[in-house]
Amino acid sequence: MSRKALTLTMLMLATSLGTGCRSPSNPPAGADPVVGATPSIAVPPPAPPSVPTPPTVAPPLPAEGDTPAVAAATLAADAWLRLVDGAQYPQSWDAAAAFFRGATQRGQWATMVGGVRGPLGAVRSRHRRSAQAATSLPGAPDGSYVIIQYDSSFEHKDSALETVTPMLDPDGQWRVSGYFIL
Repeated sequence: MSRKALTLTMLMLATSLGTGCRSPSNPPAGADPVVGATPSIAVPPPAPPSVPTPPTVAPPLPAEGDTPAVAAATLAADAWLRLVDGAQYPQSWDAAAAFFRGATQRGQWATMVGGVRGPLGAVRSRHRRSAQAATSLPGAPDGSYVIIQYDSSFEHKDSALETVTPMLDPDGQWRVSGYFIL
């Protein structure tokens, strides 16, 4: 089975500094070299202010003994959760399963999940509690699913249970089709 990794694009600031050094052997044009002069060293300007980045939680590795389907679904769920953890709610909709995208509109999802996750604050920890494969779920078409539960802790909620349900999309990729937090 082929896996397509979800790529998160991060904005990186790069500054190109044109610095130089003038010394008696390399004086500025029109200047007289001074014997014994100390070379001047160009000092780069201060670095631009850093762009705040969302807190990161190291993604858990699939557990030993996971089936290939459970391992692939877990990796997809963890990548998707990083989008939600970073408040990239519209992007989490974009990365979700076709079934999920068909059930809710992008803006509606962003508002809904932002209203639930935003007040919880940053993720402090997340540990996979369980992962169970299924072929039938209430209110969803038959297919390949993995129901993954995480014990999570947030800045403003010490203990939460997150349930993420990836499904195998028609293109053979695992994508999240459901998310619940208690």
